[in-house]
Amino acid sequence: MALLKVGEKLKIPGFRKVIPGLCFGRFKLRDEFESDHWYVAQLEACIQSKSLSQGKIIHQHIIKNNSHIKDFTIILDKLALLYVKCDEIELARHVFDKIPNPSVVCWNMMIRAYAWNGPFQQAIDLYNKMLQLGVTPNKFTYPFVLKACSGLQDIQVGQEIHEHVEKLGLEMDIYVCTALVDMYAKCGDLFQAQTLFKGMSKRDIVAWNAIIAGFSLNTLHSGTMELLVQMQKAGIIPNSSTIVAVLPTVGQANALSQGKAIHAYSLRKMFSDSVVVGTGLLDMYAKCHHLSYARKIFDRMKQKNEICWSAMIGGYVTCDSMTNALALFDEMVHVYGLNPTPVTLASILRACAKLTDLSKGKNLHCYMIKSGMGLDTTVGNSLISMYAKCGMMEEAVGFLEEMTSKDTVSYSGIMSGCVQNGSAEKALSIFRQMQLSGFYPDLATMMALLPACSHLAALQHGACCHGYSVIRGFTSESSICNAIVDMYSKCGKIHISRKVSGLKPDDVTFVAILSACSHSGLVKEGKYWFNAMNQDFNITPRMAHYICMVDLLARAGNLDEAYIFIQRMPLEPDIRVWSALLAACRTHKNIEMGKEVSKRIQELGPESTGNFVLMSNIYSSVGRWDDAAQIRTIQQHQGYKKSPGCSWVEVSGVIHGFIGGDQSHPQSASINKKLQELLVQMKRLGYSADSNFVLHDVEEEEKEQILLYHSEKIAIAFGILNISPSKPILVTKNLRICVDCHSAIKLMTLITNREIIVRDASRFHHFKNGICNCQDFW
Repeated sequence: MALLKVGEKLKIPGFRKVIPGLCFGRFKLRDEFESDHWYVAQLEACIQSKSLSQGKIIHQHIIKNNSHIKDFTIILDKLALLYVKCDEIELARHVFDKIPNPSVVCWNMMIRAYAWNGPFQQAIDLYNKMLQLGVTPNKFTYPFVLKACSGLQDIQVGQEIHEHVEKLGLEMDIYVCTALVDMYAKCGDLFQAQTLFKGMSKRDIVAWNAIIAGFSLNTLHSGTMELLVQMQKAGIIPNSSTIVAVLPTVGQANALSQGKAIHAYSLRKMFSDSVVVGTGLLDMYAKCHHLSYARKIFDRMKQKNEICWSAMIGGYVTCDSMTNALALFDEMVHVYGLNPTPVTLASILRACAKLTDLSKGKNLHCYMIKSGMGLDTTVGNSLISMYAKCGMMEEAVGFLEEMTSKDTVSYSGIMSGCVQNGSAEKALSIFRQMQLSGFYPDLATMMALLPACSHLAALQHGACCHGYSVIRGFTSESSICNAIVDMYSKCGKIHISRKVSGLKPDDVTFVAILSACSHSGLVKEGKYWFNAMNQDFNITPRMAHYICMVDLLARAGNLDEAYIFIQRMPLEPDIRVWSALLAACRTHKNIEMGKEVSKRIQELGPESTGNFVLMSNIYSSVGRWDDAAQIRTIQQHQGYKKSPGCSWVEVSGVIHGFIGGDQSHPQSASINKKLQELLVQMKRLGYSADSNFVLHDVEEEEKEQILLYHSEKIAIAFGILNISPSKPILVTKNLRICVDCHSAIKLMTLITNREIIVRDASRFHHFKNGICNCQDFW
């Protein structure tokens, strides 16, 4: 077998030049090999010196001359380890995949490499593959795979791995338990993290640092400082990692005196010479708005990395010192030749936005494209904000569409920009686009959406935002409360705005919350808040709350659950409770339950014609005309007369009222002509009059005309004639809107390209682009 000799040239793929000879310290490739130990020794030398290039040469030689090798496993193990040590993770994985039966040590090595360097999901995938192949993890496996869960903030997978740990009896191992504490804390489950931490028989400094970092990460300043005191009482002396963990929450709390004490401690312990601690200190001072201290630390640091520069630039931006931020950025890039990190770019783009420096912002956009940083979501969001602040909304929206990775901040930035640039309606359109994309609104979304509602006096949208904010717990933030107050004030609801800020929730608040859950289909959340009334707020539910709960369950189609809920009520259910269930029976066409509920209502006394109409409509919807007529007969026999439908619309400060079939208005001729035009256009779109709602024994054509002159349709036609096309038409009606009118108005919005709002006896109906926000349930 011909082997590579000293002086022979070997070309390595990926290398730009031919490397003469093969020399590894004191070793050289020889013509003969005594055993596999020679390869192992050479690779071990490369591992110790982290000599990647020489290791690749050996690897190449092994590939070409492998017939004499007896044990590939140990050699491949060493090769994989070499590549891991040299941060060539993909090469390591390529070698690892060729190992016939990797040992648990080798599995741990690869899982650890991905857990530290990413992608984190690869670490979890390898762990699962390890289990599938029957390899039993050991106590060293779990700290690595749990670190990957922390990086992904995937608490569900973390909980599954926790179960595996318990099955193997490793939950008391200090390293494994510390990793579990760290995972739960970083995933936001501080209760579980504390429970595990308190259950540890022995806690070293790493365990203390994990729980302290978790509290700090979740911005719990007082809890973090209390743990720091407890740690010292337990005889554990804080190290540099402790300091780095504590400093962020000190800065966020603006606790300057504590920050100075920690700085002094770091000086005594010589921690401040560390670039990591130094960066943490300057970041803390910047957050406490003491830029002079931050800059002194920055200037005195012997070594500065990109993160250190980024922290100082970010500090200037945080303290609204944008000119200094831009100057330091230029120094970093042009003087020291450092490449900005995504965090640095995001900060400097915020500075450009604040200064409306469009030229600089566009240059950074070009740099993002060339460097590939445009794929970073945070950087992309900052670019959107910069364009929006500079009034370049087309560019902002265009970039949003190009982004491969969007989040709620992306959409919120566009929405805020639309409002700031006088396009509040576009903000609502972006919000709908966000919902269609599967994103759930967060605090930033509400902070962008509420001003849009304020500008448009869109009370309905604003009230929904308010209810949603309460449900999600956003109202604990003063900023969101201020936005809600502003919205109600600008919608003319001063009495509501006065009730919003600084008040604890009362029984009325929970009526609003449960109603919001009902109309949003949030069954789980509604149940939670109903139970929380008594348990957490000491509020006894009253009839209004039970009505909301029945409506919530019934709207979601859980009719049987709603019926059982009524039967178990501690209060005697009244007509309103049963009516909520009856309305859902109509929507879900449950005839049998509708009959039962109708009997209950009649025993109590229907109270109004509405329940008769509901039951009649249930029968009509399935073609049971005789039963529908019988209900109407009972209604008339018991003396319940249907109130005439009345609708009102405001034009130029004047209220105009209309009754069904009304011909008394001065503009009746124009209104009639407009209604007939709309009817023709609606038919082209597939409209067919729903004559089930005409109670007279007349021909179908006549029924169509009767339906056409319902009061809300007349009011809308009047509004079309007299209200600017750019403004929505707001109609108020004394009765519940009928299904035919509801269907017709949706088509009218398509024909006229207008927004129509109808406030009936039940709720607001916000019609736009052929859709109603009630989702056809009212």
